[in-house]
Amino acid sequence: MSGYLVGVAIDISGEQWRGESADDIADYLEELAPGGYPVHQVVNARCANCTGGTFVIELDEASTCARRTCTACGSIAYMLDSEEYWPGDEESEAEYIVECECGSDQFEASAGFSFYADDADLRWVSIGVRCTNDGSLGCCADWKIGYGPSRHLLGKA
Repeated sequence: MSGYLVGVAIDISGEQWRGESADDIADYLEELAPGGYPVHQVVNARCANCTGGTFVIELDEASTCARRTCTACGSIAYMLDSEEYWPGDEESEAEYIVECECGSDQFEASAGFSFYADDADLRWVSIGVRCTNDGSLGCCADWKIGYGPSRHLLGKA
C-alpha cells in the first residue's frame, strides 16, 4: 500500500500510518483487524468528568488491560473490563505508559470491538490510539473477551 486510503484522511505513505483526527483510529482498526478478527464497531474514548479526548494511557505488562488519564482534568478511567483484571500492588506485573516514537505520551483513544457471528457478545477488543503530536496511529493493546454477556463494555471505552 502507498499514499492515502481512499475516502479517509489516513496517510499510509511512510512507515507509520498517520491520521488527522480521532475518527481516523476507527479506519485504522477496521483496516488492520488487530487480533485477526474484523472490527465491527469503534467507540471513541471521552473523559466522563470533562468530556476531554486526550489521554496518557497505561497498560499492564501483558497489554491486556488499559487505563487512561485525561490530560485536561486528571481523571483516571479503566478502559473496558480492565479494572477487574488490573494487576494489584502485590502482583509482579508492572504497568507502563504508552509512548509514541516521537516521544509524546498524549493520545486520542478508541476501543474497537469484534462480535461473535450471532452479534450477541464481544469476541475481541482492541485499543487504538492517535498521537496528538504527530498523528501516528497504532494499536497499543488488544485482548479476547471470554465471557458473556459482554455488550456492556461498549459504553466503557
